[in-house]
Amino acid sequence: MAEYRLIMGNKNYSSWSLRAWLMLKLAGADFEETTVLLGRPDSQQKLRELSPTGLVPVLVHGGLVIPESIAIAEYLAERHPHASLWPADAAARARARAVAAQMHAGFFGLRSEMPMNLTHRTDKVQPSDQAKADITAVQALWHRCRSVFGQDGPYLFGRPGIADAMYAPVATRLRTYGVAVDADTAEYMEAIFALPAMQEAMALAAEEPRIPEYDL
Repeated sequence: MAEYRLIMGNKNYSSWSLRAWLMLKLAGADFEETTVLLGRPDSQQKLRELSPTGLVPVLVHGGLVIPESIAIAEYLAERHPHASLWPADAAARARARAVAAQMHAGFFGLRSEMPMNLTHRTDKVQPSDQAKADITAVQALWHRCRSVFGQDGPYLFGRPGIADAMYAPVATRLRTYGVAVDADTAEYMEAIFALPAMQEAMALAAEEPRIPEYDL
């Protein structure tokens, strides 16, 4: 029996589920998945039955139920210290927590206008000024983190961790909607897509049932 259970939505469409799934993979955790397929008549009912908030992701560990991505991140970081999900350096760790929280609470233009869709490509979405501002801000954030804290590798803080899991769905959005990015952003996106966990997620997403109205 697996140590953890992750209650999640479709890997292809559920960005918050993907974040938690990547965190578990980066932690090297033993987990099983319960997937609630989105966009179906009974999806909301199943979510209400499985999640105390009616949302995904939810991490279950024994009798403990954790229904929030940031809380899941902190719990996994505490239980798997050798995975270095947060940077070891205090200043870098503080910055990593700050940018993870910024992703959790912001960039609403980008997130609402460009839903995650790992297996789709389109040029039909024209971002609003707010979404364009978010895209610019995300690229600047990535560049600052990598230039200041990324000396040990191509990720935001050198080696892959929670901050990268939080921003991986944004990298997929930029690719899905054909957003022109600068060279530094393109390099970071390549590193994200090269992660074995990310490659596995994309392969599994391609096997999931499609939701036609989500494929813009």
